[in-house]
Amino acid sequence: MPTRRTKRGAERTPLGGVCDVLVCGASFAGLAVARELAGSGARVLVLDRYEIGERPTSACGIPTCWLEACGLMEAHRQTFRSLVIHTPLGSVRLELPWTFSTFDYETLCKVLWRDCGNAIFETATVTGRSGNVVHTDRGDLEAPLIVDALGWRRVLGRRGYQPPDAPLSRGLEVHPHGSGKDMEVWIDRSYVPAGYGWSFPAGDELRIGVGSFDPRYHVREPTVRLATQLGQPPIRFQGNWIPHRLREATEDGVFFVGDSAGHCLPLTAEGIRTALYFGIACGRELRAVLSGERSRQEALARYHAFSAAHAWKFRWMLRTQRLVPRVPPRLLWRFLRAMERSPRFTAWAFGHYLRIAPPEFAMGGGAGRGRVADRAQAGGVAARAA
Repeated sequence: MPTRRTKRGAERTPLGGVCDVLVCGASFAGLAVARELAGSGARVLVLDRYEIGERPTSACGIPTCWLEACGLMEAHRQTFRSLVIHTPLGSVRLELPWTFSTFDYETLCKVLWRDCGNAIFETATVTGRSGNVVHTDRGDLEAPLIVDALGWRRVLGRRGYQPPDAPLSRGLEVHPHGSGKDMEVWIDRSYVPAGYGWSFPAGDELRIGVGSFDPRYHVREPTVRLATQLGQPPIRFQGNWIPHRLREATEDGVFFVGDSAGHCLPLTAEGIRTALYFGIACGRELRAVLSGERSRQEALARYHAFSAAHAWKFRWMLRTQRLVPRVPPRLLWRFLRAMERSPRFTAWAFGHYLRIAPPEFAMGGGAGRGRVADRAQAGGVAARAA
């Protein structure tokens, strides 16, 4: 289990006052928002119940081009050029048109924070909101621009989610020490009726887990079973709820980013790339407000429209998520075999998947982006050289 590094006792002094932008949540989405505001001159305060990088919540994998585009290759651990999919009837290896990488959560978060300029970070638990005032366990804070990047609970919204009666997937993984060369996925109903298992090597550790699209199915036993069958000890557990339905990106003047807006792709449960993508978009709108280029209402409308424009993509992936468990295993096996034998189709499919949140989107933006672009270019050269 992770060790808490948050402030305790006398260090937990009262918080109060007014800032220009209040970002609630300091994981991928919240830090992406704050980084876009670097150099804006705004008083930016970032809150989270944990220290930055303290508590990873995912298998920490992303298309390598996103690490490069965001200048985050410092966190890189391992790269994969293919995906191995196991079914009860056999296995296939799909050659990817782009590489996928695992990374270290703490390092990535700290690199993001390093580029946040003069933003201030405080540990506090956000409990709710009244207008422009956000309530925390350390006091109330006020800001005209508020971002909820707190995750699937959507703390600052009118109505949150309560599992298992919510559009949430359930995921759990273990982190045994070890190594591997393949990124592997199991589509096998003996582990979970609707969902999949995975093994993502990350340098000196393996990330082995099971995710269920139906939150009523517990995943601890199949996760332990999968790890044991792979000859790995089920140690260092980590789990979370994963939203699989897009939600409103704005509500009552608040910007919602990442899991709080359902910015997690159905079927694959990939939420890191989309958290960065929508976080960057939100940060750019906030920056335009701070510079006087547009009003808060205009920024809310533009960001809402930007998120909503992706709704059809999320819907199609959700339909596929619901369809896959109903496909007879033999038919699914034939389809996967056809993909393996058709590199052009695989490249087309994965190419469209990447375009849902394209990496070049990360290359533009605010005043603090110059050094990020420089690091991205250097990281890309280093990765290609490797």
